[in-house]
Amino acid sequence: MRRLTGALTAAVLALTGLTTAGAPPASAADSGSFDVLTYNIAGLPLGLGDSDPETNTPLIGRRLAPYDIVNVQEDFNYHASLYANDTHPHRTATSGGAAFGDGLNTLSDHSFEDFERVKWKNCTGTNCLTPKGFTLARVRLAEGVFLDLYNVHTNADSDDAALAARRANIEQLSDFIRANSSGNAVIVMGDTNTRYTRTGDNIRTLTGENGLRDAWVQLVRGGTPPAAGSDALVCDATAPTDGCEVVDKVLYRGSDLLSLDATRYRNDWAKFRRDDGKHLSDHFPHAVDFSYTLNPSLRASDFFGGPHGTAFNDADDMPASVSPRTLTLRGGSRLDAVSLTHDGGTTLTHGGTGGTATSLTLAPGEHLTSVKLSQGQKDGRTRIFSASFTTDKGRTLAAGTPTSATRTFTAPAGRQIVGFTGRSGSEVDKLGVLYAPIG
Repeated sequence: MRRLTGALTAAVLALTGLTTAGAPPASAADSGSFDVLTYNIAGLPLGLGDSDPETNTPLIGRRLAPYDIVNVQEDFNYHASLYANDTHPHRTATSGGAAFGDGLNTLSDHSFEDFERVKWKNCTGTNCLTPKGFTLARVRLAEGVFLDLYNVHTNADSDDAALAARRANIEQLSDFIRANSSGNAVIVMGDTNTRYTRTGDNIRTLTGENGLRDAWVQLVRGGTPPAAGSDALVCDATAPTDGCEVVDKVLYRGSDLLSLDATRYRNDWAKFRRDDGKHLSDHFPHAVDFSYTLNPSLRASDFFGGPHGTAFNDADDMPASVSPRTLTLRGGSRLDAVSLTHDGGTTLTHGGTGGTATSLTLAPGEHLTSVKLSQGQKDGRTRIFSASFTTDKGRTLAAGTPTSATRTFTAPAGRQIVGFTGRSGSEVDKLGVLYAPIG
């Protein structure tokens, strides 16, 4: 799909300082659209699966280009041929073949802000022969527009032990999303090995605890999933319809920064066949079209800093009446913490307790309008070394020790800085800001 729409599509990215490595210029339009594909490509070594990956993997690679974002599972021993035949500019590095890697990779027209792999704590039988788990890629759709993309492959099989392990996988993933994607738009897609009809599965835990919707349930079944304990909606192996239930899921939610809507779901099996008519994998490829609209009352900047610490986003912690009053920074050798208190008492704080605290209380009619950040290396990690905030009255508050690697975020005309996004632990590792209208 590869398109952005809206009144601001002609706007040019206007940022000062360094640009994020690998991130092409992109403007935050009022709205946009993209499509995704999830596909278990059956890349196990020959003889271990039901497919012919040596022949099929290059053919799969050549068919991925039309999709903006692709998650693949079981991308093991034929990974090089997949990437050699694909043209997406942003692709995750393989974690290795079977027995060494998790088989999870993402191919995208959009850059990744952060990426990490997480191994399951529970597995059974042959599932334990390779470190299966999930990945998280923070995908940058445009300036200040991000979504958390999860790629998943849970424990297979349906005996009691396997079901228990898979339920534990789902619970682990759900806990991780709640801890690491708060305030963010989310897409979870991959081979979940779950069915709504199977009573031993807990896919509803994942959707219910994280406010996720299933694109297939929404668009094919009118919002109602199959009943637990009902007959499985088995697919015709030759020519499946969209109405059958598969274990490959696409789940999603928006955020207070952007609404996210699935507009079309399709089982794209017909596009992934060989000349002899055989399927290219023992799973079917599933595609979903999405549209998004940005919140006019709350926007975000890009990020600056390193991929360490725990992610945070103040978007869903904003008070009902947004009115920043006191900014507090802690710093010494580096930026240790940031804190912003709004009228009414809501305080948004991130980082640790080190350094020296300094504060700036805004006067009536005064607003935070820009921040200059610098970054550097500490113990092999990129961290924020300094921050200097400026108001529309010309006053500043700074903390930390500046470096030569800097970036400045400036509120668009008529907006002010009202909160933060980023990553932190005992210090601030990465920082961005949230903007809201003045008045």
